[in-house]
Amino acid sequence: MTARIDHLVTSGTFALDGGEWDVDNNVWIVGDDTEAIVIDAAHDATAIEAALAGRTLRAIVCTHAHNDHIDAAPALAEATGAPILLHPADRELWQQTHPDR
Repeated sequence: MTARIDHLVTSGTFALDGGEWDVDNNVWIVGDDTEAIVIDAAHDATAIEAALAGRTLRAIVCTHAHNDHIDAAPALAEATGAPILLHPADRELWQQTHPDR
């Protein structure tokens, strides 16, 4: 089993304190040829799922809860069954983006 790290850049909007900016975000996929974790599911769940290339997604790790780092996490979790992991201190920001989740 060989470890691998894949890098994907997704584009979307970052919104904070009433401002909005167009941004590119790094999405990291860490694992091997059969399973992986995603670090920061940003903007485009479909592109992230495609980059997994059939690997089993074990977890979606969010480094923090700015909307541009978590906006694709629920859709990716629904598509793959993977849990979303986020530090409890970021719950308030998470709730601003995903109030029903």
